Amino acid sequence: MLRDKLLPLWLLPLLIACSDQRAAFEIGTSQHSLTLIRVQNFFWDKTADYSIVAARMPDCMRRHEIGPGGAESRVEVYAPGNDAWILKQGKRMFVVETRSCEGFARLEAEPESGMGPLQGVFQMRSGTLTFVPAPQSEDATAGEATVRQ
Repeated sequence: MLRDKLLPLWLLPLLIACSDQRAAFEIGTSQHSLTLIRVQNFFWDKTADYSIVAARMPDCMRRHEIGPGGAESRVEVYAPGNDAWILKQGKRMFVVETRSCEGFARLEAEPESGMGPLQGVFQMRSGTLTFVPAPQSEDATAGEATVRQ
């Protein structure tokens, strides 16, 4: 009987080991955003699973799987224009759009027209996933970025 009562205590470290963190890049307002989701099954894992949620409410919202990457990977966000966004994680690049939120594809190389201005970076800071806006230049096309965790 004592064994049955102690079992949940022994499992507790496994339950709290999972880390599911989210950070948002708000594009002008909270109704238009890209949210990176990072799931790390155990704190000792060196990898995490990543996905991106493209949203332009109330018209659309969709989650796209990026796949596994390093647990401390940075994801840079570029704005080539027309509500398209390029995500760069190490050498991997993806394009996602927020007009219909349906478009998502892996890029094999940098687009010939360029990446567009850097909007900011999703990164781990003190164990927390955050979005750090890039300093905005006068020619930035996506508007002002704000941070929401």
